[in-house]
Amino acid sequence: MYVPAHFAADDATVRDLLDHHGAADLVTVTGAGPVATLLPFVHDPDDGPHGALLGHVARNNEQWRLPVEGESLVIVRGPDAYVSPGWYASKAEHGRVVPTWNYVTAHVYGRVTWHDDPAFVEDVVRRLTAKHEGALGGPAPWSVDDAPRPFVEGQLRAVVGVRVEITRVEAKVKLSQNRPAADVAGVVAGLAARGDEASADAVRAANAHR
Repeated sequence: MYVPAHFAADDATVRDLLDHHGAADLVTVTGAGPVATLLPFVHDPDDGPHGALLGHVARNNEQWRLPVEGESLVIVRGPDAYVSPGWYASKAEHGRVVPTWNYVTAHVYGRVTWHDDPAFVEDVVRRLTAKHEGALGGPAPWSVDDAPRPFVEGQLRAVVGVRVEITRVEAKVKLSQNRPAADVAGVVAGLAARGDEASADAVRAANAHR
């Protein structure tokens, strides 16, 4: 990944992204070529020397049956948004501005292992459920135990677990850090006016200490 110095992510930012992202793309290289699946992961920083990402795929998904060659890649994303040059204060000053795209992403490389094991899969399902139900903030988060046990066991048989032992991470936080302060303020205002508060908040945070 191309990462200019002003867009480099520190360890805390990477950890926050891995802990709180939604779904990510798992890309494995196989004899049939690259294969990808979008799926949610839970990050376990204590699983292995550099942590691991844990998830599951449908049993009918052929990806888990194909032998993996070398490292695999998980593409994790945070907020992303189109940035109009019309939001920049510098447009009125000199006009030398162009559109761009702001985004937060991490390319997580690692070793993939598949786990056709009900105990492993149930643990992952419970951890994923706790992560995403907890993020909803409701008074009565759904639990795996709310469903009948025979139904749960049937659902668990329909999926296969995946563990990506992290070997390295390349991350990029491109949130207008290369723009003058007045342009950054314009980007925040433009994103907020469009209703994209997640991207507006990310730009504010990335430029808070300038």
